[in-house]
Parts: sequence; C-alpha cells; structure tokens
Amino acid sequence: MTEMINRRDVLRLGAGGLAAAAAAPTLAAKGEPLRIGVVGTGGRGTSLIRELLKLDSVEIPALCDIDEERLARAQALVTGAGKPKPEGYSRGETDFRRLCERDDLDLVITATPWKWHTPVCVAAMKAGKHAATEVPAAQTVEECWELVETSEKTGKHCVLLENDCYYWYTLFVLNLIRAGMLGEVLYAEGGYMHDIRAVKFNTVPNGEPWRLEPAIHRNGNLYPTHPLGPMSWWMDINRGDRFTYLVSMSSKARCLKEFAIREFGPDDPRARQDYKLGDVNTTLIGTENGHQILLYFDTNTPRVKEHLIRVQGSKGVYNQMLEKIYIDGHGERRHNPDWLPLDRYREQYEHQLWKTRGEQARGAGHGGIDYLLMYRLVKTLRNGEPPDIDVYDAAAWSVIVPLTEASVAGRSKPVDIPDFTRGKWKIRPPVDPDRIV
Repeated sequence: MTEMINRRDVLRLGAGGLAAAAAAPTLAAKGEPLRIGVVGTGGRGTSLIRELLKLDSVEIPALCDIDEERLARAQALVTGAGKPKPEGYSRGETDFRRLCERDDLDLVITATPWKWHTPVCVAAMKAGKHAATEVPAAQTVEECWELVETSEKTGKHCVLLENDCYYWYTLFVLNLIRAGMLGEVLYAEGGYMHDIRAVKFNTVPNGEPWRLEPAIHRNGNLYPTHPLGPMSWWMDINRGDRFTYLVSMSSKARCLKEFAIREFGPDDPRARQDYKLGDVNTTLIGTENGHQILLYFDTNTPRVKEHLIRVQGSKGVYNQMLEKIYIDGHGERRHNPDWLPLDRYREQYEHQLWKTRGEQARGAGHGGIDYLLMYRLVKTLRNGEPPDIDVYDAAAWSVIVPLTEASVAGRSKPVDIPDFTRGKWKIRPPVDPDRIV
C-alpha cells in the first residue's frame, strides 16, 4: 500500500514543491516577536488568545469574527494585557481573506467551526503566512491534499493545534518508549468520549450549535485527533511508520433525538429531526509496520467524560484511565502481576518540557496543555524550526474523518489511507524528546 515518490508526484507538485516540503520554512525576521492574526474569537479562540498573551514574544495585530460582540470582547482582552488594540474583521464569513492579506502577520490561527479550517489555512499560506488550525484540519480527502500541496508549494507551515500531544502523560510515555521500557509498541486504543449534547443543542453557556449539523448528515468518527495525536507520536507515524487502512462501524442513532424530545418537547423541529450520526463509532487502523490502533468516538450518550487511552508494548503497558503502568519483570509477582504506580518512574522519565515549563502551564486551559501548545508553536516558528505537528500530521490525522464515513457507509469495508508524505515517512526523523523542549 506504500505510495512512493514517483514521476507523477513530481509533475503534480513540481520540483519547487518537493524542495519546499523538505525545507523548514523560516520567518523573515528570526527571533523577532511572532505577529499573529486569529480567526474565530468564540470560546476556543478566546482561550487560545489568553495563552498567547502570556508569552512575551507575541503580538496580535488582527482578529476576525462574524460576531462583533465576541470580536470586541477579544480586542478588549488584548488591550487589557497592555498591547495595542487589534484591528477587527467582521464583514461576513469570508472576511478572513482580508486579514490574511495584511503585511504585518507571520501566522494565522483559526478557531472557527470545522468547515472553515481548510479555507482559512489555505488563504493564509497563499498570502505568505504560516497557518495553524484547531482540530480537525480538514473535512474531506481533497481538503487534506489541498493543505499538503499548498504548504509544499508556498513553503509555509500548516500546524494542527492538537493539545493532547502535550499532556504530561503523553510526553512521559514518549520518553518511556524511546528508552525501551515498554519494548516495541504493538497496539494503542483510546477515544473521545464526552457527552456534548447540550453543547450541540446550545442549552448551556458557550454552546456550539454548529456541531449539530454534522450529526444530522454524517456518520463516522468526526473528531479523532485527540487520542490519535499522542498515539502517532508513540508509533512514529509519518516518521518511520504510516497509517495504511482502516475499518469503521457505527451504532444506531438514538440519544440526540431522545435528548431533544426531553429538552424541547416531542413537537419541536429538533425532536422530529432524524440524526445520522451513530451514537458510538469504533474504528480500527492498521499501519505499514504492523501496529494497530483502536479508536472510539462518542459525543451523544449520557456519560461522564472518559480520558481513555492505553498503549501496549512487547515489554509493558501504560493505562491512562488507571494512571498506572506495568513493565515485565518490574513487579514483585511475576506470575500474577499487578499494576505499578507512576511515581516509581516519574523522576527518571518525566519530560523536560513539563520540568521546565510546568509551573508556567499551571492554571492554563485543559490542565496546562493549551499553554504548552502555544508555547511550542511560537517558539518553533520564531526560531525557524519545524513545528512539532506539521502539515503531514494534520492531513493524516484529519483524513480519518471522511475515511471512517466511507467505511461505515460501505458496511465497514476496508478503506486505504493516503500517504501524504509520498514515501518520505521512511526517512523523516521521529519527534525528538530532546528537541521538544
């Protein structure tokens, strides 16, 4: 299933595109403050702005949102931090294009509804800016290729803002794996399992009613990157291995309609609406090197949010739900082993990013990972380094969305996963625990 770089690829990209893909784009003024425009100033956009304002090396000259009240609130947040008032863009859904054309921006971040992620990123890169987007980066296979080819052609980065890659446990396990403590990684499982019915139906503050529309028309894993990001780092996806194919299955759809009937009454249009999205989706992914990934997706059923993720190696296993580890031969009972506490390994394998920046991350969004996400994004771009999560990761992790839809629609038929690196996964260096600091 491997797709190698061939003459057809060279003709499609051009020699300049391949050269741009291999190079690490740099800012015009290395070491200068990073000038950032933000598109989308709702709950998530505002949260990212708060983290950016904690960094001395950031300027925010421009903000964009169709909601002028949210835009004004975000502008006040910036001025309240002692920085100049950003210019606002609010002339409709595509006004982000005017923002992207400014000559005083290095990076454009999008925190909009999903359907605008690719258009904003493409506009930014074509205008000579780096791009960064909330997850997922794209909604279709074609959009994934558009991101990759635009990045390669322009020499600009397109970064996926997958904050789960910066959890304490993600980097701790990465260090364990690189040290050989878990042996060869064989299997990982995890999922996004979070009841957001009230968010979809906008019955809570900071609701996101745009999330309801995909549930009406689509059926698959619509939000795979939170568990998939850490797993990809652990398995060196796009950096020594790659996804090759998947199969996906969804349960029946019941919970959204039942929620609507209860909240709004049986005669409300939302209660009469049929919802296509199965309440529980399960997806199995295979890799070129024989690794296996199991993903769960469930945002409709009544539940307590579960942070389910587990990675199994040939010498041991890590379980995030239990916050425990087992390493072959390390326990007292070899024939009836028990879980071991993380504290036994914390000092030796805690990642330097948390050792050096953990105090600054304290109190930040999602347990500190939002701060670390913005810190790493700004630091790598200012220093002219490749980002931790690049356009190939953005495409490979996001393409799971449309491919699971295709598999579900085909009675769980196997679906091939494109090689967005065109064979470069064989020679690309792995995410480096030392460089991440």
